[in-house]
Amino acid sequence: MGSSNHLFNRQRTVHEIFGGGFVADVILWRQKNVTVGILLVALASLVVFERWGYTLLSLVSSVLLLLLTILFLWAKSAAILNRPSPPLPELHLSEETVNEVAAFVRTRLNAFLSVSQDIALGKDTNSFFKVAGYLLLISILGGLADFLTLVYTSLLIILTIPALYERYEDFIDKYVKAMCKKSQQLYAKFDVECIGTTQKWVLEKQKLG
Repeated sequence: MGSSNHLFNRQRTVHEIFGGGFVADVILWRQKNVTVGILLVALASLVVFERWGYTLLSLVSSVLLLLLTILFLWAKSAAILNRPSPPLPELHLSEETVNEVAAFVRTRLNAFLSVSQDIALGKDTNSFFKVAGYLLLISILGGLADFLTLVYTSLLIILTIPALYERYEDFIDKYVKAMCKKSQQLYAKFDVECIGTTQKWVLEKQKLG
């Protein structure tokens, strides 16, 4: 493969990086109704759990009880009064959707297990420091916010940052590359002026010693 104009010289699109299927469509807002629905449900859950003091089990049980009661009474009254039954959609997951989600989870899980094995066997030092840094960051964030808030914030980031990056990809890539180039220039200057001078001073001290 030739060189790429994208950030980090990647060859794949953002959509392909996220699996290229239904999950990628949701993350990148190509299934807008689903994405907005997920955000609204997450926001409602945050309000319910944080403000009203519900737990997950009590909330799910209450919602299911209310829903089933309404549908049951509706269906019974409709049968007595010869009215239409509740307009329920077909509750069915297509095999294609299940396969896409399963393939996405399997790919990410296998990648995680592979990296974990390399780290455990001491084969990948860079990954060890990266994972250690991420875990430290999660630990710090976990101390600043509760689990539910952290999950909602992470979901919000997942459903906004990739979509914004895809939309303004060219501008962001150009800006980041310029910043990286500038950082490399500054490091080279620092290396020459500071590190080089320090090494020269150490060598002179060793000669004098």
